[in-house]
Amino acid sequence: MLNLIKHFRGKYRRNLLFIMLMVGGLLFPSTSTPTLADSPSIQGTVLAGSLSDTILPSYSFSGSVGSTATLHMPFSVSDLTGSGDGWNFTITSTQFATSDNAHTLPTTASTITGVAAVCTTAGTCSQDTLTNGMTPPIAIPAGVTPPPAVKFFGTVVNTGMGVYTLTPVISVAIPTSTIAGTYTTIFTLTISSGP
Repeated sequence: MLNLIKHFRGKYRRNLLFIMLMVGGLLFPSTSTPTLADSPSIQGTVLAGSLSDTILPSYSFSGSVGSTATLHMPFSVSDLTGSGDGWNFTITSTQFATSDNAHTLPTTASTITGVAAVCTTAGTCSQDTLTNGMTPPIAIPAGVTPPPAVKFFGTVVNTGMGVYTLTPVISVAIPTSTIAGTYTTIFTLTISSGP
């Protein structure tokens, strides 16, 4: 091979080296493999959850005769339905009475003066939860047996999704003729789907 290279001096020498490199490339091809791209389609199913609330078994307040007491009643609301239907709450109650039923507060004693809704799962609640036309004050029905319930809070369609703390603020009027003691009522709150 060396004798062959010496024989081709000058302008032919470069051509010979070029030919040899080309032949070497053919005899020893590259071992790299071509890259292929795939584009699979992924489909997932999102299952509907539930609409629920979690309310404490009891709340309390204190107030003097002839005053108006204030009760904050926070509880949790969870809309994981994925429906966007919205939801609403109704309320009714028994009349405030002492344990022996000897003394009562008027059936008009309790009024909802406001409701706050705060998302408790930051960044995951739907926006603009609204009271849907229900403007406080809203009288809470009361009687020896609970009268028909009234709606006190609701969300419009496509809002209210997520987990919230809902806090009704309730005023309880205590007349000047009230006998001092412990008075109890039972509120019945019902959550339903829809505005």
